[in-house]
Amino acid sequence: RMAARRALKAVLVDLSGTLHIEDSAVPGAQEALKRDRLRRAPVTIRFVTNTTKECKRDLLERLTKLGFDIAENEIFTSLTAARNLLEQKQVRPLLLVDDKALPDFTGIATDDPNAVVVGLAPEHFHYEMMNRAFRLILDGAPLIAIHKARYFKKKDGLALGPGPFVTGLEYATDAKATVVGKPEKTFFLEALRGIDCAPEEAVMIGDDCRDDVGGAQNAGMRGILVRTGKYRPADEGKINPAPYLTCENFPAAVEHILEHLL
Repeated sequence: RMAARRALKAVLVDLSGTLHIEDSAVPGAQEALKRDRLRRAPVTIRFVTNTTKECKRDLLERLTKLGFDIAENEIFTSLTAARNLLEQKQVRPLLLVDDKALPDFTGIATDDPNAVVVGLAPEHFHYEMMNRAFRLILDGAPLIAIHKARYFKKKDGLALGPGPFVTGLEYATDAKATVVGKPEKTFFLEALRGIDCAPEEAVMIGDDCRDDVGGAQNAGMRGILVRTGKYRPADEGKINPAPYLTCENFPAAVEHILEHLL
């Protein structure tokens, strides 16, 4: 049975909750990534993230400060995917995203908006702004969700993600959001673009059972769930099929890949 298995060509790694939580690295994560560990393997590594709190440049700076050896072209974010969609649709968005994420939308016209884009934007999730978005959608503006995560992990505990706010707008307007980030199949396939790698030749490591692991497995990849970040006991039972594997943390996932998948 093992002989029929496709060789592993790509490893997709989630960032927040898997490699770091805010400004703290997951213990041992930097070492696990190094040239004598995962980077020694004959695979392409992509860091795929739903983060909408900061632009790619700031995110890279944060990871570099934490001691991670990552190149900008290895990061694929849901902000990039959202921008690609806005350019395809040729719309002018009302951007409900954190101000730190705005650089990734440089050059996109936002005057007289005719679309609504929702990311994680605690500063903008107040009644006036949500009502403005609500009215635009009622008038026919498409609703684009950068992702629909229910919650994420902060230093002081779990925090609401953009999902509940997107769902509120859907409920109020009878509209359906187009979701661009994880767990959408297109997000994972887009992350593999240019790698020459079929989904079954890739594995995804993440702390979100539904968005990281379930999404990757629905796209044809294997998914490894880590018990860090937003992981909660019994998360494994939330998806069907269950995760290919559940590990303590990112270093343990890397160990498994090096020993069993190469």
